[in-house]
Amino acid sequence: MSLAEFQRRMAADLMAPMSVIPDAGYVKPNDRLSSAERLDIYHRQYWYRVIDSMYEDFPGLCAVIGQRAFDRLIEAYLAEHPSQSFTMRDLGSRLEAWLRGNPHYAGRRPEFALDMVRLEWAHVVAFDGPSKDALGPEDLLEPNPEMRLGLQPYISLLDCHYPVDEIRIKVNATLDEHGDASNASTGREHRTALRNAGRRKPKDVHIAVHRWDLTVYYRRLAREELCLLAALRDGATLAEAIDRAFESSPMPIGEIPQSLAAWFNAWSALGWLCRP
Repeated sequence: MSLAEFQRRMAADLMAPMSVIPDAGYVKPNDRLSSAERLDIYHRQYWYRVIDSMYEDFPGLCAVIGQRAFDRLIEAYLAEHPSQSFTMRDLGSRLEAWLRGNPHYAGRRPEFALDMVRLEWAHVVAFDGPSKDALGPEDLLEPNPEMRLGLQPYISLLDCHYPVDEIRIKVNATLDEHGDASNASTGREHRTALRNAGRRKPKDVHIAVHRWDLTVYYRRLAREELCLLAALRDGATLAEAIDRAFESSPMPIGEIPQSLAAWFNAWSALGWLCRP
């Protein structure tokens, strides 16, 4: 067996589900361990590492659907989408699409679980996503209706039906107090806090997931504000974006200029706007 063949076979065996016992005949035993035992060490270590990575990135999803359901979801997802990148950061990149195609893993409220997955993947993107040079207040002194503005690529705009931002913040606080959710020794108080976080009632919220000074934040937006940012991000002119944002808005016409001024001031201060 060539080195390349050995590497391909071992990689496939390491990424096989935990329930699968690979044929380890190509691995030499030693005086302490059999071939199967030697391969099993690496098999388990691979799975422990990728499972821990998913727990770190999606603790809110675990809270929403419960520990056991989350364990089943992780194993099923990773069996279909094993790591294909040099970094664990990308492990959850296909989780939303996979969960939409496998809703039986999403618990009794799939929409709730999907909202949380979207928020938590947006958190990953905001943490280390690329950025562009931000436009400052001086770039917006004389806005032209035909001008086009871009949105920083690390920002995600979410239209959710559950207050998943509040839940994720509470889950993070619980984890800080009691340790990682993947730790088998987590106490009753920790598990109760996670269950309570997952029992929230529907509530429409509009969220921008962004970063500031190397920290990820969730910022609540007005519906019109989110629509305006989304239109700018998608290439609309300033005039077109404003029209889209307010075309079915109940906001009184007299309040629109004040709202626009406040929003653009905030976006500029946060460095959200850039050239398209």
